[in-house]
Amino acid sequence: MLIFTEKRIAILAVPKTGTTALEMALRPHADIVFQRNRKHMPAARFRQKVAPFLKDGFGIQAETIAVMREPEDQLRSWYKYRQSDRRAGHENSTAGMSFDQFIRDAISDNPPPHAGVGSQYSFLCDAKGRLLVHHLFAYEQMHIMIDFLQDRLGTKIELERRNVSPQVDAPLSDEMRTKLTKARSAEFDLYAKLTSREGYLEGEI
Repeated sequence: MLIFTEKRIAILAVPKTGTTALEMALRPHADIVFQRNRKHMPAARFRQKVAPFLKDGFGIQAETIAVMREPEDQLRSWYKYRQSDRRAGHENSTAGMSFDQFIRDAISDNPPPHAGVGSQYSFLCDAKGRLLVHHLFAYEQMHIMIDFLQDRLGTKIELERRNVSPQVDAPLSDEMRTKLTKARSAEFDLYAKLTSREGYLEGEI
């Protein structure tokens, strides 16, 4: 997560949405950088903990920005990332596992470590379904967010590929896709709403 106090902007890092590349490009310009376990702080926690800190310490209310990726594709990125050789033998590894199995585990009531990846919906919304960020952009139309940030931050942004997942086949059966869509219907609905607005959605906060 990156915070720009003068520009009153906070960029939240939704996992597997290109946030590492964005961080590398903008980190030199940020006033506050959250890393490691705090890098991927959900929007609700930001509102509870960080927003009051920024108001009390800096006298600002930062506009929050986040990126959302097509839900199946975001989960596929998690699956591929955990296929890497460096994770061999680790409880988070998905080596030797089909994407169908990964999805089955991810949408189960008690996901095992390799599939405990959360959801974009729970990262971005509250229990009532309210979008908790001011500006939400589609990963697949990243140029819209880049244009927005370049205008607001007054700096040119050039992204380099970072944290790229291994190139492996990850097909999903129609049966499992149906189960995924049903299990995470709220997330798919949010993404559909985002894409219907041409890749940009304003939160009602």
